[in-house]
Amino acid sequence: MKEQISIQEKNKIILKNPNMYKVLLHNDDYTTMEFVVFILVNIFRKSNEEATKIMLDVHKKGIGIAGVYTYDIAMTKIKQVEILSEQEGFPLKLTIEEE
Repeated sequence: MKEQISIQEKNKIILKNPNMYKVLLHNDDYTTMEFVVFILVNIFRKSNEEATKIMLDVHKKGIGIAGVYTYDIAMTKIKQVEILSEQEGFPLKLTIEEE
């Protein structure tokens, strides 16, 4: 009779959190404050109060953080804003920066 040999392997799975990116709104002389608040509320899901605070940062400091997301989500939100901005005739600029 043959002996049965049992082999056990242990695979260790290491999960890594994805890199996060800040979506930055840049000030310009043409995009209205109302449109920036609209974008922050409707695309970035901010409250009116939070959107107004971010809009004022953009206006006073030249830049504001719209949110922090994974790369794909950040790029999707930027594309949505670019489409809406173009439709409304605004040159609103957004960039991402790794956190």
